[in-house]
Amino acid sequence: MKKINELILGTNNQGKVREIKKLLPKKVSIETPKGLNIKSPKETGVSFLENSLIKAKYFSKKTQKVCLADDSGLEIDILNKLPGIYSARWAGPQSDFKIAIRKVYRELKRKKVNLKKNIKCRFICALTIYWPGGKFYQSQGIINGKISVKSKGTRGFGYDPIFIPKGYKVTFGQMLFSKKSKIDHRYKAFKKIKKFF
Repeated sequence: MKKINELILGTNNQGKVREIKKLLPKKVSIETPKGLNIKSPKETGVSFLENSLIKAKYFSKKTQKVCLADDSGLEIDILNKLPGIYSARWAGPQSDFKIAIRKVYRELKRKKVNLKKNIKCRFICALTIYWPGGKFYQSQGIINGKISVKSKGTRGFGYDPIFIPKGYKVTFGQMLFSKKSKIDHRYKAFKKIKKFF
């Protein structure tokens, strides 16, 4: 198996770009859609794996390069697993996750949920590597946790400030990346595809 030494990261989310770059070996040369001025495709899949494949295939075909794409999000059980695959969309056209986080609390309030109770949720990350010839490989990582009583911490991105991983007392937003990156959903998914790099 020929190791991948250059690729395009199939995301326009700069938080994801930062985190994935840190997971990849230093020797891998990385380009981003933003750097090449390529807009993201419509995500029409019904699962994280489907959307991850849509992005990987799209960016690979556009650039004729191997593409690594990520689709991830937060599922909250009491909200029928929402925001789920709509996690990014809840942040609106400007990708403002303060809006998305407010929406989470608004929806929980609507359900008359006691925030001090254990509001079960999970982060899911689906990764797809897509080769220009049409071959692809997928993996998925999951971390369970609960919703924090309020938004805490400024580290990370997205819903990190309201997610407390199982077995911990702090949110991802309060956790050092060096710690978070050894337990989170992206790391778990990446571990399964590490062999390609």
